[in-house]
Amino acid sequence: MTSTRAVLHETSLLPKNAANEPGLAASGAWALMAYAMLAVRFVQGFIYWGGGSRRFIYAPQKLDPHAASWMANKFQSAMPGALLGTGHIVDFLLRHFALLYSSIIVFSAIELFFGLFLMVGLLTRLSALATMGLSFVLMLLYGWQGATCIDEWTMAACNFGMGVALFLAGSSAWSLDAVIARRKPDLAAKPWFTWMASGPLASKVLRPLALTLTVVTMAFVMLTYNYYRGSILTPFHSGPTSATVHHLTITHATSSADGSVTFTVYLDGGTPEAPAHIVDAKLLDASGKVQQAWGPDALAHLPQSAIVNDYAYNKFKPALMGLAANMGARATITLPAVPGQAIAAGSVLTLQTIDNRVFKAPVQPHAAN
Repeated sequence: MTSTRAVLHETSLLPKNAANEPGLAASGAWALMAYAMLAVRFVQGFIYWGGGSRRFIYAPQKLDPHAASWMANKFQSAMPGALLGTGHIVDFLLRHFALLYSSIIVFSAIELFFGLFLMVGLLTRLSALATMGLSFVLMLLYGWQGATCIDEWTMAACNFGMGVALFLAGSSAWSLDAVIARRKPDLAAKPWFTWMASGPLASKVLRPLALTLTVVTMAFVMLTYNYYRGSILTPFHSGPTSATVHHLTITHATSSADGSVTFTVYLDGGTPEAPAHIVDAKLLDASGKVQQAWGPDALAHLPQSAIVNDYAYNKFKPALMGLAANMGARATITLPAVPGQAIAAGSVLTLQTIDNRVFKAPVQPHAAN
């Protein structure tokens, strides 16, 4: 009867005479581990290959700056909740088209190639490390988003953990790494091949490495989850940036000598799946009395010169009724003066969205000449 050892070496990184070698028990464990990780390797690879292939092959409009599905729109939508200052990087890239386009192409290419490499088991450890890096970046940018739960956090956390497992295990069975190693045993003996592709790691290396990566994974998963939802170090909360309810931040609201009001508004919360709609704007005096009002029709007919968007992608723009904006949009808007209405000191600007949420900011009077 064919021995288990003989079966193992037929599809693994083990040498052809491994079935008769006393050290097979340790090496055979690597082959068994690789068999157990086959499905994980395929799924992790397919997820990232799918992301890259959609942009390069199946939906190339995602890389078309003139298309509605242009990736910069999604990139901008991540900015309000991005972690560790990455929102500032997004802001910089959105203002420099060449760098923005290059970054999207490079990111997509990494997804495409390393995802494919994982599926076929080529340079498995290097590919797993690349997907860990992608998961980390995606967590920082999109981890706060999710219409029903923190969907993007779940994806990034799972992909990071899968990447760690694949990095530790390699793909010593049914993989191109195994084919290369069996045909070129001298190459397989090189330390760089073991670390970039596959092969058994010494126990004295594997144990501390596995412990370190497990601790890193635990910290990465739990700290980001606690930041987004609490339930670990703090009570449950909905997150510092809402992924479901639109939020507007109004700054630099000032009145002009002609009675017009200028302000900056930033859509910094809510789902990117649907635009926010501003249907009413009012200027209130210190007692709360309406001084000036701009209804949905007035807002919908603001001239183009009255809306200056910070970015060329997600924008504030006139809609059928009022103004509409997609996630991450930021603009400086000027509301025209209402004839016969003076602006009193201590005035407050209010913006009301279609779901009856009201956002306020004090208005600074114009400077006297």
